[in-house]
Amino acid sequence: MFLSPSVIGVLLFFVLPFFVVIYYSMIDNPISGKFVWFKNFGNVFANEAFRLAGGNTLKFSLVAMPLSVVLGLLLAILLDRDIPLRSQFRTCFLTPMMVPVASVVLIVQVMFHYNGAVNQFFSRFGADKVDWLKSPHAQVVIIFLFLWKNLGYNMILFLSALESIPRDILEVATLDSANPFQIFFKIKIRYLTSTILFVTIFSLINSFKVFREIYLLTGKYPYTPIYMLQHFMNNTFADLDYQKLSAAAIIMSLVMVVIIGILFIAENHFGKDVEE
Repeated sequence: MFLSPSVIGVLLFFVLPFFVVIYYSMIDNPISGKFVWFKNFGNVFANEAFRLAGGNTLKFSLVAMPLSVVLGLLLAILLDRDIPLRSQFRTCFLTPMMVPVASVVLIVQVMFHYNGAVNQFFSRFGADKVDWLKSPHAQVVIIFLFLWKNLGYNMILFLSALESIPRDILEVATLDSANPFQIFFKIKIRYLTSTILFVTIFSLINSFKVFREIYLLTGKYPYTPIYMLQHFMNNTFADLDYQKLSAAAIIMSLVMVVIIGILFIAENHFGKDVEE
């Protein structure tokens, strides 16, 4: 009885729309409602814009997600030590989370403009100026923006996990003459597996949500290397092509489910002995 309001809310706002999307993906149009089954999925795969957007999103995620996890972990390990100005560094890395996206985009535009700070810096070494957001290197700018925005949060999660590792185990390992690399890879990584899984999933989801920043930087039709799945979804919605939009959404959801399932299997394999 007490759970019923939440259950009804989930069914109404999450489960029901999910089945509506499946329905739209298998009909020719919302008016006639004639079932064409998997024809819409074939049309989506044959669509050049979808393949471009999917490929760009995959490339971006394969680079940005591991960098976000690894750099966040390295920063956490560094700040977990007794170093000078440790609290100030933590605050510095968390600052981007408090800055509005519009302000961040403005800073990036100033930095990577044709006459911006980055080109001015490289020009001192004889390099030619590059219009970064309209060049094959456009994804580099978005990866930089993604890391700058997300590293602080990942770092805090890893710091919390590092502090929860039993100190007596670390002390015993030190007394047994284990070096720092052995302690890290044999003990700390094992206790960090669940946090690594969460941070990886969180970073993966965020890598699929960079549309807002790219849209503010370049509009709804950006340069080819930064045309993402979110652009395809948004433009398809603007064209009221619900069948194609629904089919693309289901394909993207299935890909996410497969990736997250692989991550859970890996976490269960490497973290099983810690749980036992």
